[in-house]
Amino acid sequence: MAAGTRDSLVQTAENLMRTRGYTSFSYADLAEAVGIRKASIHHHFPTKEDLGAAIVEDYIGRVRAEFDRVEVQHWHVIGRLEAFLQIFRSSADGGLLPLCGALAAEMSALPPSLQQLTHRFFDLQLAWLTRVLDQGIKLKEIPEGSGARQKAFLLLSILEGSSFINWATKEEDPVSPSVIRLIVEHA
Repeated sequence: MAAGTRDSLVQTAENLMRTRGYTSFSYADLAEAVGIRKASIHHHFPTKEDLGAAIVEDYIGRVRAEFDRVEVQHWHVIGRLEAFLQIFRSSADGGLLPLCGALAAEMSALPPSLQQLTHRFFDLQLAWLTRVLDQGIKLKEIPEGSGARQKAFLLLSILEGSSFINWATKEEDPVSPSVIRLIVEHA
């Protein structure tokens, strides 16, 4: 039961972070959503910072696993980038902001450990995208243009930004896969 409770706390708190923000939910909110007492949360996570770190570290692990899956299932750069776009779409389809973006929006209010994890999370995504794009450039699948790092930054910026615009406007399909071709071919 303890592992199930911990998992439920992490999952529920992640949803609260991705819908309300880190600073806008309390242990009382979490206790009510999970159906336990606040003291039980403190047993698993003595501080909210501990809970936030567990959420981000768990999410980073899931994203790494997704990247591995994408690399196994897609051999070409465009397929990999379209799969990356689908990760963002799944957040929007679930009514959630991307965790990294939700945290970045509150960066100055986050404890230092969560600021570092948020930075690490962005670095992970940019490094993966840069590597994928660099491979595409080396294999002549895409033109070099402004370079892999700049293309990675543009793509992540567009996807993160469109997630926030979608969140605010409740648009249903804000970014088309054609944005990938636009970036890789013209940036």
